[in-house]
Amino acid sequence: MTQHLTLSSLPLFPLGAVLFPGGELALRVFEVRYLDMVRKCQRAAAPFGVVALRAGHEVRQAGAPEEKLYEVGTLAHIEQLQTPQPGLITLRCRGAERFRILRSQRLPHGLWVADVQQLPADPPVAIPPDLAHTATALAKLLDKLRERTAQDAAAPRPTAAQLHDCGWVANRWAELLPISLELKQNLMMLDNPLLRLELVDDLLQKLGIV
Repeated sequence: MTQHLTLSSLPLFPLGAVLFPGGELALRVFEVRYLDMVRKCQRAAAPFGVVALRAGHEVRQAGAPEEKLYEVGTLAHIEQLQTPQPGLITLRCRGAERFRILRSQRLPHGLWVADVQQLPADPPVAIPPDLAHTATALAKLLDKLRERTAQDAAAPRPTAAQLHDCGWVANRWAELLPISLELKQNLMMLDNPLLRLELVDDLLQKLGIV
């Protein structure tokens, strides 16, 4: 039986969004509680955890509801860090392994840290013929998005292996679809990539996309 790695005192970045494994995340960091954290992560080449908010706000506000976190998040590795002005850091991160929070606490200055257990990565599952249209439609949509800005145009195109993998295609669609944060979170938490893609296909058909 595989022993999944446990990480202690992983710094967390709660967001009103869901980060999927393999997904890209752009962040503007200006709160004191996160500025030092992301610098330390970059220096150590260490990830931080991204978790979606059940309640509360990304930016601390006086009188706002207390932050409540979902129990499953995704490790984020910093790919690019820039400081365009004092007190502001911009990040580009890549989602990696999912994790489950075992224990969490908010430190006096507001930063959340947690002991977490990494969850297994999606096993490679080939897309069956009856779901092949989801990959075809995704490839076309990604090409259209690439044409919009120079930054997107410079992004690498998905590989054939990615476009034939249930988990990768399901994750990219879940990022793009106009669905609730709760539904995105539930899709991300599913351990079965084929089931995740089947549910995504149902959403695509309901939304008239395929």
